[in-house]
Amino acid sequence: MSAIPNHVDRRKTAQRLLHKELDQLPPDERRVVERFIARGSIARNVIREFHETRTLGERVADRVAEVGGSWSFIISFLVVLAIWMVINSFFLLKAFDPYPYILLNLVLSCLAAIQAPIIMMSQNRQADADRVQAQHDYEVNIKSELEIMQVHEKIDRLREQDWAMLVELQNRQIRMLSALLERATCENPPSTDSPTTGDSR
Repeated sequence: MSAIPNHVDRRKTAQRLLHKELDQLPPDERRVVERFIARGSIARNVIREFHETRTLGERVADRVAEVGGSWSFIISFLVVLAIWMVINSFFLLKAFDPYPYILLNLVLSCLAAIQAPIIMMSQNRQADADRVQAQHDYEVNIKSELEIMQVHEKIDRLREQDWAMLVELQNRQIRMLSALLERATCENPPSTDSPTTGDSR
Protein backbone atom coordinates (compact mmCIF):
# COMPACT_ATOMS: atom_id res chain seq x y z
CA MET A 1 0.00 0.00 0.00
CA SER A 2 1.41 3.41 -0.98
CA ALA A 3 1.66 5.93 1.81
CA ILE A 4 -0.44 9.08 1.53
CA PRO A 5 1.54 12.24 2.38
CA ASN A 6 0.32 14.19 5.40
CA HIS A 7 1.73 17.53 4.24
CA VAL A 8 -0.54 19.87 2.28
CA ASP A 9 1.32 22.31 0.03
CA ARG A 10 0.01 25.78 0.91
CA ARG A 11 1.38 27.28 -2.31
CA LYS A 12 -0.62 24.81 -4.44
CA THR A 13 -3.71 25.53 -2.35
CA ALA A 14 -3.37 29.24 -3.13
CA GLN A 15 -2.86 28.53 -6.83
CA ARG A 16 -6.00 26.38 -6.96
CA LEU A 17 -8.09 29.11 -5.30
CA LEU A 18 -6.75 32.09 -7.26
CA HIS A 19 -6.17 30.20 -10.54
CA LYS A 20 -2.84 32.00 -11.04
CA GLU A 21 0.82 31.54 -10.33
CA LEU A 22 2.23 33.52 -7.42
CA ASP A 23 4.31 35.75 -9.70
CA GLN A 24 1.23 36.73 -11.73
CA LEU A 25 -0.78 38.01 -8.76
CA PRO A 26 -1.25 41.72 -7.95
CA PRO A 27 0.95 43.01 -5.11
CA ASP A 28 -1.84 43.01 -2.50
CA GLU A 29 -2.92 39.43 -3.26
CA ARG A 30 0.71 38.29 -3.45
CA ARG A 31 1.32 39.73 0.01
CA VAL A 32 -1.70 37.81 1.36
CA VAL A 33 -0.56 34.54 -0.24
CA GLU A 34 2.96 35.00 1.10
CA ARG A 35 1.55 35.54 4.59
CA PHE A 36 -0.62 32.43 4.12
CA ILE A 37 2.37 30.32 3.02
CA ALA A 38 4.45 31.61 5.94
CA ARG A 39 1.50 31.02 8.33
CA GLY A 40 1.50 34.71 9.23
CA SER A 41 -1.40 36.90 10.33
CA ILE A 42 -3.00 39.46 8.01
CA ALA A 43 -5.62 41.00 10.32
CA ARG A 44 -4.86 44.40 11.83
CA ASN A 45 -6.64 47.60 12.85
CA VAL A 46 -6.22 49.56 9.62
CA ILE A 47 -8.49 52.44 10.72
CA ARG A 48 -6.33 53.09 13.77
CA GLU A 49 -3.20 52.97 11.63
CA PHE A 50 -4.85 55.35 9.15
CA HIS A 51 -5.74 57.86 11.88
CA GLU A 52 -2.32 57.65 13.51
CA THR A 53 -0.67 58.86 10.28
CA ARG A 54 -2.76 62.05 10.05
CA THR A 55 -1.00 65.38 9.69
CA LEU A 56 -1.88 68.42 11.79
CA GLY A 57 -4.04 69.90 9.02
CA GLU A 58 -5.92 66.62 8.62
CA ARG A 59 -6.58 66.41 12.35
CA VAL A 60 -7.88 70.00 12.34
CA ALA A 61 -10.11 69.23 9.34
CA ASP A 62 -11.54 66.17 11.07
CA ARG A 63 -12.21 68.17 14.22
CA VAL A 64 -13.90 70.99 12.31
CA ALA A 65 -16.09 68.49 10.46
CA GLU A 66 -16.94 66.75 13.72
CA VAL A 67 -17.96 69.98 15.45
CA GLY A 68 -19.62 71.58 12.40
CA GLY A 69 -21.79 68.55 11.79
CA SER A 70 -23.29 68.38 15.27
CA TRP A 71 -26.57 69.65 16.68
CA SER A 72 -24.73 71.51 19.43
CA PHE A 73 -22.95 73.64 16.81
CA ILE A 74 -26.20 74.35 14.93
CA ILE A 75 -28.07 75.36 18.09
CA SER A 76 -25.17 77.50 19.35
CA PHE A 77 -24.90 79.19 15.94
CA LEU A 78 -28.63 79.98 15.89
CA VAL A 79 -28.36 81.47 19.38
CA VAL A 80 -25.45 83.70 18.28
CA LEU A 81 -27.41 84.85 15.22
CA ALA A 82 -30.46 85.68 17.33
CA ILE A 83 -28.38 87.66 19.85
CA TRP A 84 -26.64 89.54 17.01
CA MET A 85 -29.96 90.52 15.45
CA VAL A 86 -31.61 91.49 18.73
CA ILE A 87 -28.67 93.66 19.85
CA ASN A 88 -28.45 95.48 16.52
CA SER A 89 -32.21 95.96 16.26
CA PHE A 90 -33.35 96.89 19.78
CA PHE A 91 -30.54 97.55 22.25
CA LEU A 92 -28.04 99.75 20.40
CA LEU A 93 -29.03 103.30 19.52
CA LYS A 94 -26.38 103.36 16.84
CA ALA A 95 -26.09 99.76 15.68
CA PHE A 96 -22.79 98.64 14.14
CA ASP A 97 -24.75 96.27 11.83
CA PRO A 98 -28.29 97.58 11.31
CA TYR A 99 -30.96 95.74 9.34
CA PRO A 100 -30.52 94.05 6.78
CA TYR A 101 -27.38 92.96 8.69
CA ILE A 102 -24.83 93.30 5.92
CA LEU A 103 -21.90 92.57 8.22
CA LEU A 104 -23.60 89.44 9.49
CA ASN A 105 -24.15 88.26 5.91
CA LEU A 106 -20.46 88.86 5.16
CA VAL A 107 -19.40 86.88 8.24
CA LEU A 108 -21.72 84.00 7.31
CA SER A 109 -20.46 83.95 3.72
CA CYS A 110 -16.83 83.87 4.85
CA LEU A 111 -17.58 81.14 7.39
CA ALA A 112 -19.35 79.01 4.77
CA ALA A 113 -16.54 79.57 2.24
CA ILE A 114 -13.94 78.35 4.75
CA GLN A 115 -15.97 75.60 6.41
CA ALA A 116 -17.16 73.85 3.24
CA PRO A 117 -13.66 72.95 1.86
CA ILE A 118 -12.51 71.84 5.31
CA ILE A 119 -15.51 69.51 5.64
CA MET A 120 -14.88 68.20 2.11
CA MET A 121 -11.27 67.47 3.07
CA SER A 122 -12.48 65.43 6.03
CA GLN A 123 -15.02 63.59 3.88
CA ASN A 124 -12.33 62.75 1.33
CA ARG A 125 -10.17 61.35 4.10
CA GLN A 126 -13.12 59.31 5.37
CA ALA A 127 -13.61 57.93 1.86
CA ASP A 128 -9.90 56.99 1.78
CA ALA A 129 -10.28 55.27 5.14
CA ASP A 130 -13.29 53.33 3.82
CA ARG A 131 -11.27 52.21 0.79
CA VAL A 132 -8.42 51.06 3.04
CA GLN A 133 -10.89 49.16 5.22
CA ALA A 134 -12.54 47.54 2.19
CA GLN A 135 -9.14 46.49 0.81
CA HIS A 136 -8.18 45.02 4.17
CA ASP A 137 -11.49 43.13 4.37
CA TYR A 138 -10.81 41.71 0.91
CA GLU A 139 -7.34 40.54 1.98
CA VAL A 140 -8.72 38.94 5.15
CA ASN A 141 -11.42 37.18 3.10
CA ILE A 142 -8.80 35.79 0.70
CA LYS A 143 -6.72 34.42 3.56
CA SER A 144 -9.81 32.97 5.25
CA GLU A 145 -10.79 31.18 2.04
CA LEU A 146 -7.25 29.84 1.70
CA GLU A 147 -7.27 28.54 5.27
CA ILE A 148 -10.72 26.95 4.84
CA MET A 149 -9.63 25.34 1.56
CA GLN A 150 -6.54 23.93 3.23
CA VAL A 151 -8.62 22.53 6.10
CA HIS A 152 -10.83 20.76 3.53
CA GLU A 153 -7.75 19.31 1.84
CA LYS A 154 -6.40 18.06 5.16
CA ILE A 155 -9.74 16.45 5.98
CA ASP A 156 -9.78 14.78 2.56
CA ARG A 157 -6.26 13.47 3.13
CA LEU A 158 -7.23 12.09 6.55
CA ARG A 159 -10.31 10.44 5.07
CA GLU A 160 -8.20 8.82 2.34
CA GLN A 161 -5.78 7.58 4.99
CA ASP A 162 -8.65 6.12 7.03
CA TRP A 163 -10.06 4.35 3.99
CA ALA A 164 -6.66 2.95 3.07
CA MET A 165 -6.13 1.77 6.65
CA LEU A 166 -9.55 0.08 6.72
CA VAL A 167 -8.84 -1.70 3.43
CA GLU A 168 -5.47 -2.87 4.73
CA LEU A 169 -7.04 -4.17 7.96
CA GLN A 170 -9.72 -5.97 5.99
CA ASN A 171 -7.13 -7.59 3.72
CA ARG A 172 -5.14 -8.65 6.77
CA GLN A 173 -8.23 -10.21 8.35
CA ILE A 174 -9.01 -12.05 5.12
CA ARG A 175 -5.47 -13.44 5.00
CA MET A 176 -5.70 -14.54 8.66
CA LEU A 177 -9.05 -16.23 8.07
CA SER A 178 -7.70 -17.99 5.00
CA ALA A 179 -4.71 -19.24 7.00
CA LEU A 180 -7.00 -20.51 9.78
CA LEU A 181 -9.21 -22.33 7.28
CA GLU A 182 -6.17 -23.99 5.65
CA ARG A 183 -4.84 -25.07 9.06
CA ALA A 184 -8.22 -26.47 10.07
CA THR A 185 -8.46 -28.38 6.78
CA CYS A 186 -5.00 -29.89 7.26
CA GLU A 187 -5.69 -31.00 10.85
CA ASN A 188 -9.17 -32.47 10.17
CA PRO A 189 -9.26 -33.87 6.64
CA PRO A 190 -12.72 -34.88 5.40
CA SER A 191 -13.64 -38.61 5.80
CA THR A 192 -13.59 -40.68 2.55
CA ASP A 193 -15.01 -44.00 3.99
CA SER A 194 -18.29 -45.11 2.40
CA PRO A 195 -20.90 -46.51 4.82
CA THR A 196 -22.01 -50.21 4.60
CA THR A 197 -25.50 -50.65 3.26
CA GLY A 198 -26.29 -54.33 4.17
CA ASP A 199 -25.09 -57.79 5.36
CA SER A 200 -23.19 -60.03 2.92
CA ARG A 201 -24.70 -63.49 2.44
